[in-house]
Amino acid sequence: MAEMNLMMALKEIADERGIDEYELLDRLEQSLAGAYERTLRLENDCRVTIDRDTGAIYVYELIPDPDFDWVNAAEDEEPTYEERDVTPDGISRLAAHQAKSVINSMVREAKRERIFDEYIDRVGDMVSGPVQHSRSNFSIIKLSDDVEAELPERERPNNERYHHNDRIKVYITEVRQTRKANEASIIVSRKHPGLVKRLFEIEVPEIADGIVEIRSIAREAGVRSKVAVSSRQDNLDPVGACVGPAGSRVRNVVHELRGERIDIIPFSESPTEFVASALSPAKVQRVIIDEDTRTANVIVAPDQLSLAIGKEGQNARLAAQLTGWRIDIKSLEMASAAGLTPDVTAMEDLGEIDTQCIAENADGHRCRNHARPGSQYCGVHEKSAKKAAKKSTGKDDKNKAAKAKTNEKA
Repeated sequence: MAEMNLMMALKEIADERGIDEYELLDRLEQSLAGAYERTLRLENDCRVTIDRDTGAIYVYELIPDPDFDWVNAAEDEEPTYEERDVTPDGISRLAAHQAKSVINSMVREAKRERIFDEYIDRVGDMVSGPVQHSRSNFSIIKLSDDVEAELPERERPNNERYHHNDRIKVYITEVRQTRKANEASIIVSRKHPGLVKRLFEIEVPEIADGIVEIRSIAREAGVRSKVAVSSRQDNLDPVGACVGPAGSRVRNVVHELRGERIDIIPFSESPTEFVASALSPAKVQRVIIDEDTRTANVIVAPDQLSLAIGKEGQNARLAAQLTGWRIDIKSLEMASAAGLTPDVTAMEDLGEIDTQCIAENADGHRCRNHARPGSQYCGVHEKSAKKAAKKSTGKDDKNKAAKAKTNEKA
């Protein structure tokens, strides 16, 4: 009767937890075999069977056949055993205890498999959630009621610290199957360049719609990023779209990245123009491309050299990552000495490759946006500049007409 009650309970739990009943019984037999080997102190392995109809449990000790030739047996030849019934009294009590452990284990495994199936196709997505707890070597982020992700120390910018219930956005880098109860299935990052891309997709509708495309990203997490963008519409400034009205869009991305500086660069198919733009805010005078070594030799004025290289080489390093070119920066004098130009005076006639918008903001400082191709203004200031030019032209025409009338009267 006890065995039958156990069987009914197992079926009910299997249905309730969504566990396969027959798999549960197989796992329970294996678990009981190990338990009875220890409890009965058997010299040999044992086998446990559970009758699927009555729930009766039987324990058999597997005694090796003394006539089996272990030395000369073929690899595919199975050894034979004699089974001795060693079923103890009150077996259902131990079975019930083991069943609880097996069920809990199977429920955990089913949960991990469900999480794996749900998130395996979301590698590369951005998700958000509150910080459950944070330590020096990792943080745990709660993605839903029963799903947690691990943010390892290696994926966390050095300038970021998290407190309990801080809500942060993270980028999924890995979803793995694991049988360890204390090992997270989902690994996320705050350092991955993909996080910057996903943030811009949220803030910039033109990127989400596919009108503006992020072509490449170079990032030193927590400090600075460079993002190269292009537009599929000739009349749309991709840099201005990413910056947003009064810089609101890029400001939101910077806020989420906790103050990380972001340079938005116009992409160009021309390596010369792309490298020159990538070294912004430095002004470049000439870029000499060596296709064989894939090196861009960049020549700048002496007062622009340190700006082009950046603190500890950061600006040049990010520009190289962004463009895919090895960048060698030299001043005019250094370039002349290296034989890259005939002489310094000849270089001065080349003029600077200035890709920055020439408009001034209300505070009197020059706009930091890049000018649109073929224009001296960015998308934000180009319209106002055209309106001002039309007004100026209209005034000139009126003045000319007035002078003409005055001359006629004279």
